[in-house]
Amino acid sequence: MAYTAFLNRIRITALAIVLASAVAGGACAQTGSSGLDDALLAARTAVQTGNWDILRSLIPRLQGHMLGAYPQYWWLRQQLNDPRKPLPEAELQEFVSVHRGTYLAERLRGEWLLAAAKQGDYATVLSLADTTVNTPQTDCAVLLARHARGERVTAQQAMSKFQAGDGCWMLYDRLQADGVMHWEHFSTQLRDLLEVNALANARRMARYVFDATQLKTFNAVLDQPMKWLVRQDAAAQDRTLRELIVIALGRLARQDMRVGYDYFERNWARRLPAADANWVRNQFALQAAFKLDPVAVEWYRAGEGGKLTEYNQAWRARMVLRQQPVDWRTLIRYIEHMPASLREDPTWVYWHSRGLVALGAVEEGQAGFRRIAGQFHFYGQLAAEELGIATTIPTSAAPVTAEELAQAQYNPGLQRAIALFRLGWRTEAVREWNYALRGMNDRQLLAAARLAHRENLYDRVVNTAELTREQHDFNLRFITPFRNQLVDKAREIGVDPTWVYGLIRQESRFVMDARSTAGASGLMQLMPATAKWVARRIGMSDFAPHRVNDMDTNLTLGTSYLRIVLDDLDGSPLLASAGYNAGPRRPHAWRSTLPGPVEGAIFAETIPFTETRDYVKKVLSNATYYAALFTGQPQSLKAWLGTVEPQAVETTAIP
Repeated sequence: MAYTAFLNRIRITALAIVLASAVAGGACAQTGSSGLDDALLAARTAVQTGNWDILRSLIPRLQGHMLGAYPQYWWLRQQLNDPRKPLPEAELQEFVSVHRGTYLAERLRGEWLLAAAKQGDYATVLSLADTTVNTPQTDCAVLLARHARGERVTAQQAMSKFQAGDGCWMLYDRLQADGVMHWEHFSTQLRDLLEVNALANARRMARYVFDATQLKTFNAVLDQPMKWLVRQDAAAQDRTLRELIVIALGRLARQDMRVGYDYFERNWARRLPAADANWVRNQFALQAAFKLDPVAVEWYRAGEGGKLTEYNQAWRARMVLRQQPVDWRTLIRYIEHMPASLREDPTWVYWHSRGLVALGAVEEGQAGFRRIAGQFHFYGQLAAEELGIATTIPTSAAPVTAEELAQAQYNPGLQRAIALFRLGWRTEAVREWNYALRGMNDRQLLAAARLAHRENLYDRVVNTAELTREQHDFNLRFITPFRNQLVDKAREIGVDPTWVYGLIRQESRFVMDARSTAGASGLMQLMPATAKWVARRIGMSDFAPHRVNDMDTNLTLGTSYLRIVLDDLDGSPLLASAGYNAGPRRPHAWRSTLPGPVEGAIFAETIPFTETRDYVKKVLSNATYYAALFTGQPQSLKAWLGTVEPQAVETTAIP
């Protein structure tokens, strides 16, 4: 295998050399756009193989090409990433000036800013700051430059921008060295990272909290907390040792949860400061919540007064919501203790309003529903239904005019994106497209969506049409490509085509060759093992793995699998949507822990996998809109959600 890879590398390099020679000799200039495209492909190959001299030789000949900025960008980016070389400031400045207002200029400016920060060139960082699109990393680098130049930067400013990455770690290093950030700041963030099990970043954050010897202990604590804890003297209460004890107790929650909680309460709870003890209780509560164990409600109650991240606050509210009957007073109290950024999320606006109505404050609750009822999403639809308004399709905006479409067609950013899509460079194409949409009004967005439709870029149609604020076209927002094939196949298999559309819109955005990081393929995003199993189950004798991206094959296998999962889960589109995403065994397990029948919206909100919870909401919201489009009649999202009954776990052979 290694020898084969070596030969392939030689072949690729040779191709790049041949094409580069052709360009240098003027051959590409004679062959027109096809020759220039070949040179562009050679430039990309040179980047992939690290042939920087070849890449540099191709840059001059590609300057007239629509995508000619890319090779120069790749070259300059490589120069920025080489710590042995000084920054090529003149070339960088020329590039961002010549290509001002483009995606590549903005991206290069941000990378230049970060490279300057790494080299301690803070004057350059500050000179670029006002013209660079903000990211957490550039924000951290700018704070670092301001601090280094004598301005006052606070720990709170740094913590508000923090996101793991070079820019923010550099800032933290400097602020710790200069005494701006202290042990308390870092230990707080370390706990937050451990809560979400971000161990790589937690280990790096721990360097600010513990010395070298303690770091070894910290790593041991992450893996075997009980083994370490039983050897500790409960009376030893210096700051860093106590922090290790608290962290170890929190890690117990990820092992034998109930045994760990009992051990904590018996041996440590009264020996720790109340804030630390409550933090530990809330870690146990969070792990219980992930298991949908009702003991989480009790443990959260015991931990009240302790510091909670927004993530944990949301789970505290969800577990109250899942108990039947719902303790609406407690739910309202928990929501009202959330920070404004979380409290104003439509999720919690809706459930807070439901609580108010349940407790008799009907007018106040309905006012909350009205705040989000006009929004086109899961909780906007549910809020509208609480007000007696079913899901309908809003009046469509006036059709895009020929002039508006022409303006979109000749938009340089959209032109570059389309050219990149045609080359198959999807990542770059999507970035160019999204950047070109910045600042567009509704009419321009609709025209761009219509242009994407003409180019069969269905994912861009949906994503672009979704951005309109006042003028909408739901025929673009909820596009129906492949309608004849899809509807016929869905009806043949016996599943609602509007549900299939809702699922595909979420799974692949109608990109036929879409492939997920997990390996799922095609319109309906089938895993290889699942596709093979379904093909065998339905008797598809001519199945081969390479056919999974074929539209007819993908629709046949995907709709068949959806039907199998639906039948296995008692005909519930809610449970089947969850099973399609997370595997059908999991909805069986999740409903087995229910204390009684619950409305589908509560079940959906308390799905313990973030991806699946978001997925189910979007699929069923989509399906409701598609049903309204197909029938022309008002639709009910609550009807799709139904009610979920508790049921003992059943074994299933479905993968």
